Amino acid sequence: MSRHRQARAESSLDRSLVALNEARELGEGRLDDATLEQVYGVLERASSRRSLSADHTVVGFFGATGSGKSSLFNAVAGSDAARVAVRRPTTSEPLAMIWGMPGSAPLLDWLEVADRREGTPVPGLTSDAGGLVLLDLPDFDSVQLENRAIVERLAGQVDVLVWVVDPQKYADAAVHNDFIRPFSSHAAVTLVVLNQVDKLAPSEIKPVLDSLAAILERDGLGKAQVAAVSALTGEGVDGLRTRIAAVVKAKAAKSARLAADVAVAAQRLAEASGEGDAAGVHQQDRKQLAAGLADAVHIETVVSAVGSSYRLEATRRTGWPVTRWISRFRKDPLRRLSLRREDSSELNRTSLPPAGAAELARIDSSIRGFADAASEGAAGPWRASIRSAARSNREVLPDSLDQAVAGTDLKANTGAWWWPLFAVFQWLALLVAVGGLLWLGGLAVMGYFQFPVPETPKVEGWPLPTLMVLAGVVVGIFLAVSSKFLALAGAKARAAQARRRLRESVAAVSQVLVGEPVEAEIAHYRDFQAALAAAHP
Repeated sequence: MSRHRQARAESSLDRSLVALNEARELGEGRLDDATLEQVYGVLERASSRRSLSADHTVVGFFGATGSGKSSLFNAVAGSDAARVAVRRPTTSEPLAMIWGMPGSAPLLDWLEVADRREGTPVPGLTSDAGGLVLLDLPDFDSVQLENRAIVERLAGQVDVLVWVVDPQKYADAAVHNDFIRPFSSHAAVTLVVLNQVDKLAPSEIKPVLDSLAAILERDGLGKAQVAAVSALTGEGVDGLRTRIAAVVKAKAAKSARLAADVAVAAQRLAEASGEGDAAGVHQQDRKQLAAGLADAVHIETVVSAVGSSYRLEATRRTGWPVTRWISRFRKDPLRRLSLRREDSSELNRTSLPPAGAAELARIDSSIRGFADAASEGAAGPWRASIRSAARSNREVLPDSLDQAVAGTDLKANTGAWWWPLFAVFQWLALLVAVGGLLWLGGLAVMGYFQFPVPETPKVEGWPLPTLMVLAGVVVGIFLAVSSKFLALAGAKARAAQARRRLRESVAAVSQVLVGEPVEAEIAHYRDFQAALAAAHP
C-alpha cells in the first residue's frame, strides 16, 4: 500500500472512531448497557493498538485440537518452537515469533504474551516484509477454560486472523458458529487454511476446498482467502508465507482490522437502536397538546369568569343609578379566582381548584398523545426515550400551568369606551328626573299651604316637570337595558380575547416543558443516527 493510501485509510479510521465514540455517547441512557460496554471495549482496544508499534503486523494462528495448527506455525516460521503433541492440551500459552524492527515489546505486553522468541530469517516470509509477529495460540476448543479465554481475547486483538482447519473437522458447526462466523466482517484480514491435505487423495482436495468455501460464504466470509497446505509435506506452505508477507509489507492490516472492528461495533449499535426515524413535532401536535392542557387547567372557567366580570363591571358603571347599587353586593368572579390585578404586580397563583385525578389523567393523556405522535416511526429504545423526555417535567407542569394562567393579562382592569358615555347620560337622565320630581314636589307643597301656584310650563299639553320625570326615568331605563346588550356583546369579545391569551400562555408553557425536551431528544436521536452512519468506514 502506498503511503498516500495508507494515510487515507488512517484518516478514514480516525473519522470512524470519532463517530463511533460519538454514537456511543449519544446512546448512553437510551441503549442497553451491554452493547455500549462492548462498543467502549472496541474503542479502547483501537486506541491501545494505534498507540503501539505501527511497524509490526500481528498474525495469530487459531485452530481446533488436531488441526495441526502448531505444526503449521512451525513450518511457516521455519522453527520447531511451537509445542506439537497428540494429546490435550497441546499449546497452553501463546507463543510469539518476532521478526523485523525493534519496538515489539510494548505491543506484546499489551497482548499479554510472555513467551517471545526471535525468529530467524525465512525466505519468502521476512525478506523486505517489515516487522512481523506470529502468534501460536491455544486450541480454541481446549478443555481448559483459561485457554479458551486467551483465544477469545487475542482474537479481538491480533491484526490478522489465520483460521487453521483440517479435512476431518473443517465443517464442524461449533468451530464456525463459535469462532469463525463472529468475525465475518473481518474478511480483509482473514486467511483460512485447510491443513493436512496430505491426508486427502488429489481428487478430493478440490471438492473439500469448494465445500469449505461454500461454508465460509454462509459464514459471511466469502471474500476471505483460502489456502490448502500440508505442514507435514510442506505443500502450500511457501504460498502461505507469501500471502502473510504481502499483508505485512502492505502495512494495512492494523487499520483494516480496526476498521472491521468499528463496523461490527457500529452494527451492534444499529441493532440495539433499531431502524426507523421519528416523525418529529408538527404544529398540529403542538396545538393538540396545548388544547388538552388548557382543558385540564379549566381555562374555560377563567374565560367564563372574565365574561361575568365584564358584565358585572359594566352594570356597576352604566346601570340605572337608582338600582345599580345592588350589584355592589355581588362579588367579582375574577376576584374569587384571585385573577383580578389590583395593581400592576404579577400574580403567582390562582384560586382555581388544584389538579385532581381527572385533571392529572388529562394532562398525562395529552403528553402521551404528543409523545406518541412525535416518536412515530422511531425504533423502540428511542420511542421510549422520547416519551421519557415528554414526561421529564411532569411533576412541575400543573403548577407551571397554574402560574401561566395567573400571569396572563386578562385585561380585567380595562373598561370599554362606552362606559363613561353611558354613565354621563345616566346621571344626566337621573338629574332631569330628580329635577322634575323636585319641581312637582315644590308645586305640591305650595298648593298644600295655600300659596298661589304659578302656572307650570307645558309642552304639547304635558306639564314640563312631569315630562322631565318621565323622560329621565325612560331614558335611564333605556340606557340600562341598552347597556345590558352592549355588555353581553362586550363580555363575549373580552372572553374570546381572554381565551386566546390563556391558550397562548398554556401553549408557551407546554412548549417549554414538553415540546422542547421532545424536540431536543429527537435531535439527539438524529445526531446518533448521523454519527452511526459516519462510523461505518
